[in-house]
Amino acid sequence: MIYHCIRFTVRPGVAEEEKEAALAQMREHINAIPAIEERIVGPDFGGEFEYGAVSVLADLESYEEYMNHPAHLAMDRVGLPLVDKFVSYDIVDDPDPEVGKQIADIHRRRFENVPDIAELVAGVGEYSGSAAPGQSRGAARET
Repeated sequence: MIYHCIRFTVRPGVAEEEKEAALAQMREHINAIPAIEERIVGPDFGGEFEYGAVSVLADLESYEEYMNHPAHLAMDRVGLPLVDKFVSYDIVDDPDPEVGKQIADIHRRRFENVPDIAELVAGVGEYSGSAAPGQSRGAARET
C-alpha cells in the first residue's frame, strides 16, 4: 500500500471564495480517480499547514495511474497556482528498497511528459517531498 500525503498553505491574498471553490473542485477530482482506494481532503491541524489530503493506493501501478489521471492533472492546474507552501510524502509498506526511487521516477516521468504541471510546481513558493522535481530522497536513502 502507498499512502500519498500532501500538506499545503494557500497564497496570501487568495479570496475565501476562490479558496473554497478550489477545495471543492479538489474533492470532486479526487473522488473521480478510480485508482484511489481511500481518500480524504480537509483542514490540517497540528502544524504549519492549512490543508491536507491523503490518497491510498494499492501499488506503484495504481500510484502512476493516479498521478497521470486527467482529474489529477486538472486538480493540479486549478490548485497549484493558489498554493504558497506544499509538501508531499509517501508512506509505504513495500519492503523493496527501490520503492522510493520508483516513486521518484513516476514523478520525474510525469514532469517530463506534462511540462505545464512542472511549470506550475516551479511556481509554488516552497515545494518539497516525494513529488518535488529534482528530489528523490527515497532513491538516496539507505536501508
